[in-house]
Amino acid sequence: MAKQDDALTAELEDGVEGEEETQPLELQVQVESPSACERHISVSVSRGDIDRYLDDAIGEMMPMATVPGFRAGRAPRKLVEQRFKSELGEQVKGKLLMDSLTQISEEQKFAAISDPDFDLEAVELPDEGPMTFEFDVEVRPEFELPEWRGLKLNRPVREFSEADIDEHLEGKISRYGQLVPSDDPAAEGDYVTVNTVARVDGEVVARDEERMVRVRPVLSFSDGRIEDFAKSMVGAKAGDKKTFSVKLTHDAPNAELRGKEVEVEFDVLEVKKLKLPELDEEFLGELGGYKTEEEFREALKLNLSRQLEYEQGRIARRQITALLVESADWELPPGLLKRQSSRELERAVMELRRAGFSEAAIRARENELRQNSGASTAAALKEHFILERIAEDQNLDVDEGDYDAEIMLMSMQSGESPRRVRAQLEKRGLMDILRNQVIERKVLELVQSQAKFKDEPYELPKNEVEAIPVAAGGRGAEAIPEAHEDQGPEEPGKPRYEKG
Repeated sequence: MAKQDDALTAELEDGVEGEEETQPLELQVQVESPSACERHISVSVSRGDIDRYLDDAIGEMMPMATVPGFRAGRAPRKLVEQRFKSELGEQVKGKLLMDSLTQISEEQKFAAISDPDFDLEAVELPDEGPMTFEFDVEVRPEFELPEWRGLKLNRPVREFSEADIDEHLEGKISRYGQLVPSDDPAAEGDYVTVNTVARVDGEVVARDEERMVRVRPVLSFSDGRIEDFAKSMVGAKAGDKKTFSVKLTHDAPNAELRGKEVEVEFDVLEVKKLKLPELDEEFLGELGGYKTEEEFREALKLNLSRQLEYEQGRIARRQITALLVESADWELPPGLLKRQSSRELERAVMELRRAGFSEAAIRARENELRQNSGASTAAALKEHFILERIAEDQNLDVDEGDYDAEIMLMSMQSGESPRRVRAQLEKRGLMDILRNQVIERKVLELVQSQAKFKDEPYELPKNEVEAIPVAAGGRGAEAIPEAHEDQGPEEPGKPRYEKG
């Protein structure tokens, strides 16, 4: 008898497997659009679907259900249903919600860019009638794809001279130089170790100690700038105090002080001069296995070419999106902008690292983005929406080889193995940012391949900004998270000096 039961069970299971097709839910869905990027969705799940899911759940539970007075799997169905009503209800509710959301995402025209926001506890599985729930979701705005072929674009070009390479060389090897304490007054390009105190109406709002800062024309905080930093700091000695006024940006982390003036006082502890290393055979080998100075200079020229390529892409992106977003006057939800701020920082940092920029240049760009996080994030999101649409229209996608190539470039710049770089990206959940970065670059290359260019001279950026990861007005409660945990070879404000 047992063998017959087993055979019958197997036959029934085979029949179910052969017919297995997901039966769609009978959903009533209402979609409201509070804004271009927001949808409020109300859903009603039919009673028939609820009963069907309950019946399936009870059927799955029956062979294992343990009820006092009965052997496992032998209790009457009604008794099992009554005894496990709560557990069955939660199980069915969860499955109906998941399947409903999946079906809605497949049937609706909008493209969600965030997880649904709804209160799971507020959803109830009724004894009678349909199950209803509602949720909010952020979506990519709907728009007509603008004409992107044949755009007229400006393109920066430059033939790099020996003088360009000399300047780039000094920047590259300075991180390996030796800082030597000096009793001489600080000159532009020197380093000063300072304690910093920021005050508003005499009250301390931020404090930073023993920060090593390079004397540059501009000192950039994450929430403001000192435009005449070198002008006042040149000539300073240990024991001197220098005071500046910093106007905080309207995106400063400390919301209470946005747009206000902060008095920042620097107490100079020490002045140091930078002694650059000699380009001898040993040092060239440590830099990357270079055998001659000429070989090193050729590598620097290639690095400058990558930076020019980055600048060409950045300018092209700005021009392209400016032409394409004329009708992109979408109102972006504040919550979306706030969440995307840190991701835009991550994207910008990854692009700069790929292009071979120094950590000092990257920090300056980070601070620039932080100082205008709302506007820069809104612009980047609009750009991404349009570039993503073009990618879909042209069937552009990312394959494993694209990831490998990007990670290889990043590893070359950081000095870490590709395996370690990938592990760090995956650990911090940045692979989707890398994917977006590759997709956007492919779209820009496609657009540029069909554009008409007007070449214009490219001016190399000057090292005029010293950036430190400090908020002059304090972090406050709405601080944007740091763009990355690992600052790379150079520690902010405290460069790594390895070779004298």
